[in-house]
Amino acid sequence: MSYEQIWAPWRLAYLKGPAPDLEEESAGLSFLPGADRKCFLCQGVADPANPARHVVFQDQQTLTVLNRYPYNNGHLLVAPRRHCARLDELAVEEQTALVPTIARMICLLEKVLRPEGFNVGLNLGHAAGAGLPGHLHWHIVPRWSGDTNFMPSVASVKVIPQSLDELRKALAEALHGGP
Repeated sequence: MSYEQIWAPWRLAYLKGPAPDLEEESAGLSFLPGADRKCFLCQGVADPANPARHVVFQDQQTLTVLNRYPYNNGHLLVAPRRHCARLDELAVEEQTALVPTIARMICLLEKVLRPEGFNVGLNLGHAAGAGLPGHLHWHIVPRWSGDTNFMPSVASVKVIPQSLDELRKALAEALHGGP
């Protein structure tokens, strides 16, 4: 039996473990009141120009970042800029800004990646699957017909065909009026 080789060297960091801790780099940053300096979303708000933060978009109320460990290519996280763990703690301005940002990011992903559908969801609390239960964030996962295959079940591997840096550049270009 012969095997086809799949090259995805940028995934090695994922297989080796968590991304490098950027907390040390955040010492001189200006955080919002109530921010958690250990929270990668709060770090993204304070340091959006740092490519390691994977910030795609930020406005007065919301932040969008690439998921470092995506379920599929283009997996985004949309969050309020303010560190907030509960829906009932969101200010009206934050509530009214989140859905338009989610819609805008879906349109952006449609333009850049042309997915056939999306999973959009919010995990509230650790028991519900929230990996970062202290800062609300919605997942936007692009989907394509047949995007699941044998790799996750047989080899415990999910192949993501594009690096985060490359995807971030493509999204930024499309967001700011590029091709």
